[in-house]
Amino acid sequence: MGIVAAMASGVLDEAVRDRRARVAVGAQFLTNGALFANLLPRYPEIKADLALSNAVYGITIAAFSAGAFVAGLTAAALIRRFTSARVAVAGTVAIAIFMFAAGLAPSPVLLAGALFLAGASDAVTDVAQNAHALRVQRHYGRSIINSVHAVWAGGAVLGGLMGAGAIALHIPRAVHLGVAAAVFIVVVLIAYRFMLPGADHDDHPAAAQAAAERVSGRKVYLLLTLLAVIAIAGATVEDAGSSWATLYLRDSVGAPGAVAAFGYIALVAFLFVGRLIGDRLVDRFGETRVARAGGALAAAGMGAALAFPSVPATIAGFAAAGLGVATAIPAAMHCADQLPGLRPGTGLTVVTWLLRIGFLASPPVVGLVADSTSLRVGLLSVPLAGLVIVVLAGVLNVRARPGP
Repeated sequence: MGIVAAMASGVLDEAVRDRRARVAVGAQFLTNGALFANLLPRYPEIKADLALSNAVYGITIAAFSAGAFVAGLTAAALIRRFTSARVAVAGTVAIAIFMFAAGLAPSPVLLAGALFLAGASDAVTDVAQNAHALRVQRHYGRSIINSVHAVWAGGAVLGGLMGAGAIALHIPRAVHLGVAAAVFIVVVLIAYRFMLPGADHDDHPAAAQAAAERVSGRKVYLLLTLLAVIAIAGATVEDAGSSWATLYLRDSVGAPGAVAAFGYIALVAFLFVGRLIGDRLVDRFGETRVARAGGALAAAGMGAALAFPSVPATIAGFAAAGLGVATAIPAAMHCADQLPGLRPGTGLTVVTWLLRIGFLASPPVVGLVADSTSLRVGLLSVPLAGLVIVVLAGVLNVRARPGP
């Protein structure tokens, strides 16, 4: 009886540890979403203060994605050296500092520099927090990755509302962004205490070397490429909300400044809803069906909003786009993390790195199209990205090795 009691106590302790780790990684995702979202509603104000054209604005804010693209491939090595928990928390502190600097930048060059460093920090943090979430998921033995991405979207909603509220209350950028940075640094430092300790990859599926024989090297890289394209399509939609929704609603549709922020808020709010229910939908219908239906919803919803522009229709269109692509990036990351023939964390790192192409290319491309035609035409990138997900969703059915 003593042995049984000890075993039961050990299982209970592990369950408590895993629940705390899930809450802690959720806090990490929430903070990551909220920090960037606090800055986004200030973009039109920064654009006006620095007298930027649409094209220059697009190129300047693309510096965030450029920094992420440059630094992204370092994440796997850093995680193996320092653990995902430490890398995620240290990266978040750096994001907070550089976001604050970006909000106060007195010139386009300094703005781009601060965003570049923030993006580099965010790329490493993104891989680290996802690696830790997938580690917690392996402990749970069931899908939780969509729910923690839902918490990220919830953090983005919180950050967007904080930004909109600061604008409405005429709070200076320095005060608003400084307080936000300090608060969320404290959150991740507390969360760190409850993350899973030790190395990340002892229980990683890649340790099962026999599974590497199931898929040829060429097929692995093809699958990795297609998964990256799905992630890029999802990133393109998310970037349209973060970079252009507020500007489009204010300058093209005629919404007041505080109302214009709700284009982005609607996108991330429904991104949150889609990810909150995403694990159950995926368990029931499979990742391919969910992603394909979501891509169709994003294409149809945003396409209709662009065809018949008004403030309510545009906000609804961004909401449909967010709901539609909710599971696309988590599904691509999950599938990439299971591919054989790669070192633990490599598939996740590569897809996370390549999806930054969507964030890197989208702002300048949309900006150039907007300057030559209109922002309404530039935002056709959203329904096109939805159609890409519809076409490629079948690759999400591929399972190179069984789950936990």
